[in-house]
Amino acid sequence: MLVLFDLDNTLIDRSASLDEWARAFIRSHSLPGGAYAIICAQLCERAYPEDFVALQTVLGIGDDPWNLWHEYVEGVARSVRCFPGVRDGLEALRGSGWTIGIATNGAGDIQRAKLARSGLAPLFDGICVSEEVGVRKPAHGFFEAAAAECGATLSAGGWLVGDNPDTDMGGARAAGLKTLWVANGREWPDGLDAPDVMVSDIAEAIEVLQRSTV
Repeated sequence: MLVLFDLDNTLIDRSASLDEWARAFIRSHSLPGGAYAIICAQLCERAYPEDFVALQTVLGIGDDPWNLWHEYVEGVARSVRCFPGVRDGLEALRGSGWTIGIATNGAGDIQRAKLARSGLAPLFDGICVSEEVGVRKPAHGFFEAAAAECGATLSAGGWLVGDNPDTDMGGARAAGLKTLWVANGREWPDGLDAPDVMVSDIAEAIEVLQRSTV
């Protein structure tokens, strides 16, 4: 059985990594106090090299934007942390015969750097990053590409585990996958169709998968 995992704020704590990196970045570049809010607003959802062109201008940083981007990639990867239970849970799923993939929006170099630094990369049968395949969640084509990276097809069914109600849950449902939402302390938004399963954290999500026969 196939299961695709979102990466940021599902398997790894991107919010904490961004916070740690931003504070260190502000110190190293001697930026004013208001820089933290500006940086987090620009990078809170996703980060791409062009974001650092904007930050260079707004914050008056003299460094080349491309160098700033590499500083971000290296710094965030260095501070990345998995949520509790992720590694052991993924290893258990593999041992039970699951086909496991990453299905993440974002830039290829930062997403792969986080997977490598966290030590998770070898645990996956396939890794699908939106920038690399030219289509993003919630598009149907993205989920097709993610399944193909794992040597599977959507027609065979499977699961998507993620934290975003729209791009993860909505997109996966439309693609014919079963949906498992990781709340991380949030309530499900009013007016949206509920996922197949809601859990409090990723460890509970993996437990649900281990008990699943569908």
